[in-house]
Amino acid sequence: MLTVTFLGTSAARPTVERNVSGLAIHREGETLLFECGEGTQRQMMKYGTSFALSEIFFTHFHADHFLGVIGLIRTLGLQGRPEPLLLYGPKGAKKVLGEAMKLGVERVPFPIEITELKPGEAVKKADYEIQAFTTEHGGVSIGYALREHERRGRFDVEKAKAAGIPEGPLWGKMAKGEMPGPEGVVGPPRPGRIVVFTGDTRPSASTIDAAKGADLLIHEATFGEEEKDRAKDTGHSTAKEAAQVALAAGAKKLVLCHVSARYSMSADELVREAREVFPAVFVARDGQEVDVPFAD
Repeated sequence: MLTVTFLGTSAARPTVERNVSGLAIHREGETLLFECGEGTQRQMMKYGTSFALSEIFFTHFHADHFLGVIGLIRTLGLQGRPEPLLLYGPKGAKKVLGEAMKLGVERVPFPIEITELKPGEAVKKADYEIQAFTTEHGGVSIGYALREHERRGRFDVEKAKAAGIPEGPLWGKMAKGEMPGPEGVVGPPRPGRIVVFTGDTRPSASTIDAAKGADLLIHEATFGEEEKDRAKDTGHSTAKEAAQVALAAGAKKLVLCHVSARYSMSADELVREAREVFPAVFVARDGQEVDVPFAD
């Protein structure tokens, strides 16, 4: 299971329909939070996102992307959380988040570890990693690519039978790679899934590189084409520019987020502009869940 829940899809300010930035990735029972704008904890409760998370990733430290972490930390403390919470972000994370942790409480009753990531560095897990890449939003900002490791090939029952391997424990051991089998009984390795989240950014070559072959690219689209000059001046992207990134990267699906308040009620204009370039696209709404299946 790999599912993205959009907790906040608005740009710099919330609207009645959309909260500011936040999304959760649920993978095999684990929850990872990306961004934590004001009100994120309430969005988590509203849309059923577990508070039993261990990591929060920030792309940059504009207020609409991190202010909600202050209230979330306080709530976790009031719930008696004992486990550590790991916070990741670009250069400056230790200073900004360290100061934020001191607001509103005498002390945080559980350990908090803050790690600054440089582009190219990764948080490594047993069967996946989250890699930081450069984005273009003025100052210091990064995006994140969740990359699963390759999986073992499929176990071919018919070939196992043809090779005279008796059904039973040997099949399981071969399928798990615990013992070798005849050639072809276990197929070639299968690719894992890739989910890329840009945060705020101009379209860039680094994003295209990070999103090569991505199963899901989540790219900001603050403006439509009528505001492309403003997008450039403020370090944001238009929907069409995000679609051009997805096309260049060969992504399978594009989801647009961080939309300006002017598109809060209806983002049809953004979808039309993006689909002129890349057909597999839609604008996320708060509370929406997107499943990311295996390619096979």
